Amino acid sequence: MAEFDWKKASATEWDKRSDSWHERSESMWNEGSRKEIIPFFLQYLKANNQVCDLGCGDGMGAYKLSTHAINVVGVDVSDEMLIKANRVNQTNDNQFIKGDLSELPFAEHHFDGVLAINSMEWTENPYNAMKEAVRILKPGGYGCFGILGPTAGPRNNSFPRLLGEKVICNTMMPWEFEQLMQGLPMKKVAEQGVYKKAAESLPKGGLPLPLQQALSFMWIFIFQKE
Repeated sequence: MAEFDWKKASATEWDKRSDSWHERSESMWNEGSRKEIIPFFLQYLKANNQVCDLGCGDGMGAYKLSTHAINVVGVDVSDEMLIKANRVNQTNDNQFIKGDLSELPFAEHHFDGVLAINSMEWTENPYNAMKEAVRILKPGGYGCFGILGPTAGPRNNSFPRLLGEKVICNTMMPWEFEQLMQGLPMKKVAEQGVYKKAAESLPKGGLPLPLQQALSFMWIFIFQKE
């Protein structure tokens, strides 16, 4: 039986998904589940900061940052996604490279910020990817991380691992991500939830934080490197 090659399997899968992802990407960032992410992150960035977009996909998030004078280097495992990212960002100076988030080709303390939206879960070893994200971040720099919540359909990509199958998605809960982050030199400075329409009207403000996270489609964290 051939050994499972995570990098190859991941690149192949995201190459196949790139067209359908790209068709939905702009609306996700402008009106959908990702619409609040860039405004939220910009509260902690300054003009001309350099940000690494980890799992940049088709580069739409990087493009939106560039419209606020943020310089972005995007990293993704998929060649097809990178082609689209360069096309989306052809009017700015953003750069995109192929890479594994667990083995980033950057020096320590290189970036003012890192952006990782629904990408830590799509790694072979999420904790290693988290450590790499922290390593390349300057002391005092900020990381914006989006972790899929329990109500997110994409989490189903992890289900086959319960049947003993190899998967490219290693889902973790928002509270698990936060627990892992406690072992790294990062402090949480802000967070907010993204909810499906059915949960938006519920009075979540009085609920304990874990229950708010349990209702979420995605949980957005801002951490600062100590």
